[in-house]
Amino acid sequence: MSAVLPGAPAALPAERSEGVWHAAWRRFKGDRVGVVSMGVVLAFIVLIVLSGLGVVASHWQDEVGVAHAPPTVVGPKPPEATGAIEQPKGPNVDISDIDPLAPRYGEWAERAKQYETTAVHKAETLPFGGDRLGRDVLDKVIKGTQVSVAVGVMAALLATLLGTLLGALSGFFGGKVGDFLEWLYTVFTAIPDILLIFALAAVLNRADAVLPRGIWTVVVILGLVGWTGLYRQVRAEFMKHRSREYVRAADAIGASTGARMFRHILPNVSHVILVRMSLLVVGFIKSEVILSYLGLGVPVDQVSWGTMLAEAQSELILGYWWQLAAATLFMAVFVTAFSLMADAWRDALDPKLRGAE
Repeated sequence: MSAVLPGAPAALPAERSEGVWHAAWRRFKGDRVGVVSMGVVLAFIVLIVLSGLGVVASHWQDEVGVAHAPPTVVGPKPPEATGAIEQPKGPNVDISDIDPLAPRYGEWAERAKQYETTAVHKAETLPFGGDRLGRDVLDKVIKGTQVSVAVGVMAALLATLLGTLLGALSGFFGGKVGDFLEWLYTVFTAIPDILLIFALAAVLNRADAVLPRGIWTVVVILGLVGWTGLYRQVRAEFMKHRSREYVRAADAIGASTGARMFRHILPNVSHVILVRMSLLVVGFIKSEVILSYLGLGVPVDQVSWGTMLAEAQSELILGYWWQLAAATLFMAVFVTAFSLMADAWRDALDPKLRGAE
């Protein structure tokens, strides 16, 4: 039993150092732009969840308004000419001389009343306007947000997972593992991205029994094509960090290979991954627009920002701009907020900024 000398100060409890993610969250909360952007992104996520559950935009296919109903702030369209022929007026003009069937009109009207059905009232205006079938553009853009954001985020997550895992293995181990992964990277980058996307889309669209055509087809296509850029960055970062002192210290105290890769090195390169993932989300949303426009994206029974922009191309020539404006507004707000949020997280996780504190 150890004795405490009289007058000696009592031993202080050991202070636990602040974790990487806790410190990053503390720094992130100090960035007002990042916090506001994160709030916007979370609002979009809530909207997407509600749309997926059918709480909102569940009847986006219903024809609730007249064709090309303008937004409410614009007001209803002026009445169109009916093309009816004005009947001549005068005391000596007999309508039967102009139309021999005129005496039968009353009889036919009485018979038609027996088969009358309840008329469906269609709105003259809608909050964000209507499309060529009278569907509410607001419901369409909410449902399109669900599809487009889901495609962009899931494809970016798949590409990020592949690029991070393969880049970590290649950069940490090197040798034959690195040579094989470098050969695989070379094969994928030897083909232009757009041609590879079209080739994979053509193959997967034919293999409906293996992977039914729809959102998951687009996610797989974009994920398999977009991992190469992140792979090169992660590989370079792991090659740089694997020989640093903190990794050697972790090895000296018996840390496993997986712990050194993903508990020690990965948090120090996470800012690179986040920035690249944010760029992938933006790029994949644009790719979904292109694929949907060419008929290789989401199926025709679904709606996305890409299909809305494709429809708006022909409507804009006729002066119906509201579907284009709605899709562009939602896309611009989400993409901008997501990019600003990713930049704020990058600054919060940057090891150079952590060392400056």
